[in-house]
Amino acid sequence: MSILEYNGAAIIAMSGKNCVAIASDNRLGISYQTVAMDFQKIFQMNDSLMVGLAGLASDVQTLDQLLRFRMNLYELREERQMTPRVFTNLLSTMLYEKRFGPYFCEPVIAGLDEAGKPFLSTMDLIGAQAAAKDFVVAGTCDGNLYGMCETLYKPDMEEEELFETIAQALLASVDRDALSGWGGVVHVITEKGIVSRELKGRQD
Repeated sequence: MSILEYNGAAIIAMSGKNCVAIASDNRLGISYQTVAMDFQKIFQMNDSLMVGLAGLASDVQTLDQLLRFRMNLYELREERQMTPRVFTNLLSTMLYEKRFGPYFCEPVIAGLDEAGKPFLSTMDLIGAQAAAKDFVVAGTCDGNLYGMCETLYKPDMEEEELFETIAQALLASVDRDALSGWGGVVHVITEKGIVSRELKGRQD
């Protein structure tokens, strides 16, 4: 088993019409043993930017703290909020700096850029970026997530339809993976703000 699969995770980000959604499961496990059902994997960086971290739980929490530190430094120095593209480059550089002893995390970045358009990106554990216009996924059931997203996704969805689509894709995918699940959480980012909803899933 890969160290990336040790704690289990499932994260999706999906774009809509002037909105973007990011969702994750809630499970924290030690291989096939479930330890907690309320583990946070998605973190808000600013009013229009969120990052999901799939991988080793200790590195997820370490990266969250480091990213907050670097974001605060940037805002103090630049006197403005970091855009999703700048944030992606920052995170990619941070991961590549540690390439010989990497953080075992696969980040998923979702946000709205300066023009209010959706921005989606993901990368591997040493910071190799992969941007997308429609959806990005990470975690132990990424094959299931890709299949569900390709089936359900359609361009220019409104907020409610986007929430329904990403929620169904997540729940259907984690049902077929023993390392992720136990409910989930969906955050929809719009120009008006962030709306968060919890999902109830199978707990077996």
